[in-house]
Amino acid sequence: MGSCQPTALKVGSGFDLAGALEELKGLKSRLDDDKTAREVIAPALLLIQAERLGVNEEALRHFAAAVSSAIGGDGYVSAAMRVVGLISGEGAIALLWGAVFAAHGIKAEVRRTGSAFQIIVSGGDAVKLARLNFLFGPPLLEGDEKIINHKLAEAVELGAEGLDIRWEGLRRTPRGLVAADLTISVGGAAVKYNVYLHEHDVSLEFRSTDRSRVELAARLLRLAGVSAVVTKVGGRDEWRVIAATDKLAGGHEKLRKALAEIVEAARSNGWVEASKAERWLEKLERGRVLREGWPKYYVGLSSSGALEVRFSSTNRNSIEQETQRLKKMGLVEGVHFSVKMPEGGGRGYVSILREGLAYAAWLSVHGSGEQQRLAAEFVEYILRRAWEAGEEVHEKAAKIVEEGMSRSSLKLEGFEKEVEVDGKTYVVKVIGGSAEIEESRRGKKLLRIRITAEVDGVRGDYVITYSRRGAGNAAVGFATVSAGREADAERLTAVVEALTGKRPRVYRKKNGQIVLECGREHLDGFMRYAELADAITRWLEETGRRY
Repeated sequence: MGSCQPTALKVGSGFDLAGALEELKGLKSRLDDDKTAREVIAPALLLIQAERLGVNEEALRHFAAAVSSAIGGDGYVSAAMRVVGLISGEGAIALLWGAVFAAHGIKAEVRRTGSAFQIIVSGGDAVKLARLNFLFGPPLLEGDEKIINHKLAEAVELGAEGLDIRWEGLRRTPRGLVAADLTISVGGAAVKYNVYLHEHDVSLEFRSTDRSRVELAARLLRLAGVSAVVTKVGGRDEWRVIAATDKLAGGHEKLRKALAEIVEAARSNGWVEASKAERWLEKLERGRVLREGWPKYYVGLSSSGALEVRFSSTNRNSIEQETQRLKKMGLVEGVHFSVKMPEGGGRGYVSILREGLAYAAWLSVHGSGEQQRLAAEFVEYILRRAWEAGEEVHEKAAKIVEEGMSRSSLKLEGFEKEVEVDGKTYVVKVIGGSAEIEESRRGKKLLRIRITAEVDGVRGDYVITYSRRGAGNAAVGFATVSAGREADAERLTAVVEALTGKRPRVYRKKNGQIVLECGREHLDGFMRYAELADAITRWLEETGRRY
């Protein structure tokens, strides 16, 4: 089956490397099972091919085709987060895929999330993977618009990172047309196209007797956001790819900018009428609006440093349309977003609450059909706007999106982790847990999170009670430990930090009681667990929120 080299991989928390290696050895005896065989064959053959024949163009084509199929199944792609992920039900197969990525020069991390395993490719390696799919992947990546799903759309955007588009050589042709050369390049692949300014439109085309070059030209156009099909020129042994104004207007921002510069230069030279140039420039601008698909949201930080996501307009219809679109996505007014209609010529707005962005991120992964598509588009759009607003804004938005996507992704039962508290290392093994909404004697809604865990072999039942507090209606949780039970307090601290990644605040009252205080960041961590997520979400909705 080929040798797996785990040292080339990054192993995430919760992943049992030794256990996965043992499972990998045992896969040979399970290949008579159809399901196991189907999951093993693709990565095993890719690994054997890479090790025995090297990584050449043919190997990359097989690799891109197999990865594209895996992503199209249970995988996911996020351009704004620069992440590509595959999911497997077995640690051995996840490890095998990780070795395949490593063999093809792509760094990956294998990690356990609940009962499933993920193979995560991020950053520049995710961009490289997306580019390989476009340069060597299957035709589906440049196929009919009706069958391209949001994963492929995300792959287009991710692969386009680093895309370079430039033009030169403005001239008149012997036939009197205005022409220029436009080059699209990415990752070492480049094609020079001809741009022509005709009587009624702008066209971009590439011709060659080498069909593979024309196929590459079509793929690079697709990477630049333009639907392109290779066709044969008459009865000759020649192929071409061509796109006119309407298709070009829906392309990548860099492409639209280059075409606009060519039109402006031709107008300045007096080679194109001003009115005609203006019509073409307007088409390119309308294409930008159609491509983005969403009205222009403001994404920034409030004076307190909280994330603000808001669309404002003096047009009542625009506010109503955006409200209906958010509802169609699955967001609830008053829970996930707030609305103020325009009055007296003033501006109204639709404001996305923190919980709304987190829930949209959850829908983008766990939703289905139209809701999932709309949510994925919305989240990616907001992250792009956040990136344009600066690193601090993007960091805030990405944190909320990551928290939303990870909800219900893990299980408490069987969770195990080592943490250090005050210089001592504790082994936390979670047995189970639950969360319930209860009413206090004053009628206030409380959230009780109950965790049963062994810490260094000592079993304990731990309870953290959340309530809303203060003028900001903040979510704050407390757990108390009797005086003289410092060891219990340290074990509970270890449990909270192991599950949420954040250490609680610990202090002592005058009567000697030890208090552990948890905030919203801990609650976000608890929401990653399937046993807790529903009750926490319901409590947040029922008690209201202010961010």
